[in-house]
Amino acid sequence: MLLAEADALRSLKLDRRAALWHARGMSDLTELPLFANQPVALQQVPLPVMTPGEHVITDYHTAGLSLKSHPMRFLRARFSREGVLSCAQTLTQADGTRLSVAGVVLVRQRPGNGKVVFCTIEDETGIANIVVWSSMLERFRRAVMGSSLLLVTGRLQRSPENIVHVTADRLDDRSVTMGRITETSASVGAMAPRSPGHPRQERIFPRSRDFH
Repeated sequence: MLLAEADALRSLKLDRRAALWHARGMSDLTELPLFANQPVALQQVPLPVMTPGEHVITDYHTAGLSLKSHPMRFLRARFSREGVLSCAQTLTQADGTRLSVAGVVLVRQRPGNGKVVFCTIEDETGIANIVVWSSMLERFRRAVMGSSLLLVTGRLQRSPENIVHVTADRLDDRSVTMGRITETSASVGAMAPRSPGHPRQERIFPRSRDFH
């Protein structure tokens, strides 16, 4: 029975949301023995097609990653308007340039002496290495230690070996921006911000790999 239902879903070529709704509907019917001998009228309700951004959010929520795209791709226009560079763009800047870069936090490391925290953030173009000295950590501890999406402002430093990192003088937790990941279209228009408490606003990214 389950194989037959799976084949039926594949043949329908449903959108992800519609397929899930359809599958759950099939399951619900099997759990209603009271109506086993009575016809059950099913009303087909058209569901909104998931945007590419919503697909990526769902991938991160269920698997911790997505092969479709990177979340920052859907936020790039917003950050570009704020003058925030991509991780790849930081690599082309001159030593000493003051800049801003943002990305999903992958790793936090704090060596034994505790005087500095090293963070690695990622966007759709690559990664950026961030250095946070203890004085900055005390000022921006919540953003450094608790954010999923971190906006970093500071100065780029390039070593003789061409190793690049950004020494932060300001850090902002922009995790709330994840709730606005979506794409617009000419026919539908921009989606409104989601209301507080909506299930899609729950944490969708796995915790960073932190070492102390």
